[in-house]
Amino acid sequence: SNEGGAPANNKNKAGRANDNSNNSNNNNKKKQPPKQKQQPAGPNHDQPEICMLEFKVGKIVKVWVHPDADKLYCEEIDVGEDSPRQIASGLRPHFTEEQMLGQRLLVVSNLKAKNLVGFKSHGMVLCAAAPNSDCSGEKVEFVEPPEGAEIGEIITFEGLPKPEPFAPNQVEKKKVWLKAAEGMKTTDDCQAAWNGHVFMTTGGPCRTKTIATGVMR
Repeated sequence: SNEGGAPANNKNKAGRANDNSNNSNNNNKKKQPPKQKQQPAGPNHDQPEICMLEFKVGKIVKVWVHPDADKLYCEEIDVGEDSPRQIASGLRPHFTEEQMLGQRLLVVSNLKAKNLVGFKSHGMVLCAAAPNSDCSGEKVEFVEPPEGAEIGEIITFEGLPKPEPFAPNQVEKKKVWLKAAEGMKTTDDCQAAWNGHVFMTTGGPCRTKTIATGVMR
């Protein structure tokens, strides 16, 4: 009986050894660190503030009066995305609905959405303003892209690196809009600029109709 049992024991030991070896191999496989996924690059803080913002060429495709705010229009603006953006603008004192509808303009498209008197606004339209000659308030005009610029095109800035826009939360947290706005005004020949760097599209510069050296907002 002993003679018959020995080989079986050895066989069992060998089996256990093989099992342990397999387990060890399996454990080694499990312990290998997972391949690191390439992390997306973080926001580029070394670029000028204006390059942290995203300006897109857009067109107003629908406009209506905000029911609960005297100065606000509600708009749907095509900026080349899957659906138009809904944006509210305080432009009722300056433009009729007929003037608004179909207007080509620039949209600041990476601002955090905000509720404006109950209407969620996903961005901002860019205008320039200057005092009226008779000091009775101010004149406001759209910053307009040239005809050759396509809807959805992202604005670049003459003499500056290609923009790397921040995420909306970062724009809000770092107060990017407030910092960039300090340098935004039209040039002597009505071109939109930031500290002298002109807002450019593939079709040429963006500009107002008549407002020179006006504050852009």
